[in-house]
Amino acid sequence: MGSTLDLTPRASARGVGSNADVPPIYDYTAAGSAFERATRPDYFGWIEHVRAAAGCTRPIRLAGSLYTVDPTTGRVVDQRHTDAMPDAVIYTACGNRRATVCPSCARTYQRDAFQVLRAGLVGGKGVPDTVTQHPAVFPTFTAPSFGPVHVRAVRKHTCRNRRRCDCRPDPCHARRATDPTAGRCPHGRPAACWARHEPGDATLGQPLCLDCYDHDHQAVWNLFSGELWHRTKQAAERHLAKLARRRGIPRVQVVTASGNTRAVPPVRLSHGKAAEFQARGAVHFHALVRLDGVDPDDPTAVVPPPAAFTTADLVDALRHAAAQVAFATPAHPDRPDGWPIAWGDQLDIRPITLTGHGEVTDSMVAGYLAKYATKSTEVTGHRSVRLTADTIGDHADPDGDHTARLIDACWRLGRPTGTPVPLSQRPRDHRPRPGFVDRWECPDCGTHTRYAACPVCVAHRQAALDTKPANRPTTNPYARLRRWAHMLGFGGHFLTKARRYSVTFQLLRDTRRHHRQHEDQDHAHPTGGQLVDEHDDTTLIVGTLTFAGVGWHTTGDALLANTAAAMARERQATGREELAHELGTTPAGIAPAAARSEQTWGGHQS
Repeated sequence: MGSTLDLTPRASARGVGSNADVPPIYDYTAAGSAFERATRPDYFGWIEHVRAAAGCTRPIRLAGSLYTVDPTTGRVVDQRHTDAMPDAVIYTACGNRRATVCPSCARTYQRDAFQVLRAGLVGGKGVPDTVTQHPAVFPTFTAPSFGPVHVRAVRKHTCRNRRRCDCRPDPCHARRATDPTAGRCPHGRPAACWARHEPGDATLGQPLCLDCYDHDHQAVWNLFSGELWHRTKQAAERHLAKLARRRGIPRVQVVTASGNTRAVPPVRLSHGKAAEFQARGAVHFHALVRLDGVDPDDPTAVVPPPAAFTTADLVDALRHAAAQVAFATPAHPDRPDGWPIAWGDQLDIRPITLTGHGEVTDSMVAGYLAKYATKSTEVTGHRSVRLTADTIGDHADPDGDHTARLIDACWRLGRPTGTPVPLSQRPRDHRPRPGFVDRWECPDCGTHTRYAACPVCVAHRQAALDTKPANRPTTNPYARLRRWAHMLGFGGHFLTKARRYSVTFQLLRDTRRHHRQHEDQDHAHPTGGQLVDEHDDTTLIVGTLTFAGVGWHTTGDALLANTAAAMARERQATGREELAHELGTTPAGIAPAAARSEQTWGGHQS
């Protein structure tokens, strides 16, 4: 008689054989490998060891030696190697700012960005408190139109929360029947759209006709948008300098670093700026612009501007600069005259109040900019890393969707354009070769030669010329389009600031690292870099660390580390809420400010 045991487990019915004990293989699943790690006797030591990078999705693993040195004598007091530590490596967070890549590191970057931006408005962390007396505005500069796209237009909002806006929108692109532009575009597609798009509609930002849309112009505009901002700020400062002359405010005499005296305008601009991708793939800029004065005794000091300057003057200067500044890009084989670069018609400038009340407050705009500093092209649906010749075919398509055509435009316009002339087509020099001269001795270096010019001196002069920077760049100005094709042509930083606007990210990181090292001296250790100098009162710890890998060893390690980090974040959030409740204020952090900013501005879809 045949056996009735069901030796293969089934999803519906279980037989006798299915109930037999089978030795589990824990390493095949995340929960199994986490259980295996948690049952080790050194589990709590491992958790403490990875605490600095616990929430990171792809931490950096470093290996090497740590030396404890007496700073007075230079004698090595102690030596440790990572082989004696858990996993034989030191874990450090990746530090990526993009929330889609590493949410934990992006959260840290977001909070640092909030502190950097807000300190430039209210002071603190080394910024004088007198900045609250400076005029400050919040401008938004948008890109021009490169073709009609689907939009959600609401003339007047009646909702209180823009993130959950349920207002009735207007038709997307309505056209009257008698309008000659109504009907179809030259490519036979509808030139109108009567749909009332919802906030999450996937068609928002997509062109009405992909063939009519100028993808080349948009890619080039993204590439030169940083230069456009730079020129706009210069134009605004020139406008303020002319205003100072008309009002009889003299220029300030300052001493430069070389010791020379120079007359400069009595006011200057300081800014913090964040770039945001619109749904159509074009960047626009949100900025915090502050008006400062100039101290003749200390040009680096942050002082209030003359009393004659107001917030209205700052608004007028920015509007004048945005309307005036425009330039054409260098010539390209596909467009010899270049592309025009200018701002779009939508320019929004709002004064900032520092009292905590009003339409636009300091915490509101700082949280708004810090939130967008952790985002990139996610709004367009594109999330690739840097593209190469091997991977460009997976994302670029001249006949594909909107994003694929933008990437294709970046790769096509960024192609090498300075190809040398083939040797067979180069003009030949038929002049007779110069003969040798009598042997002579160079008076400069003493070289004996029969050449007309000393070859040693010529080589030295050429080497000196090679080390000097070129007066004019000779590289292709569009070559960066290929490097930043995955960013749709935009190669600038998503969060920038003026040197005198506020503190630096490095200061905040050093302060946080110093706090962690002295929070518990028993577990202090350097957390990254090939050479790490850690100072305390008595010893100096020097780490000679090398790169050992990226990521956690197993999915179980990632599960345990991220869970521990999530619990720690929940405890911190609860503590802040309890402290804010006792003080009767709003919890400190990014989320409340970001929520208020969404209620005020919402997202730009066009």
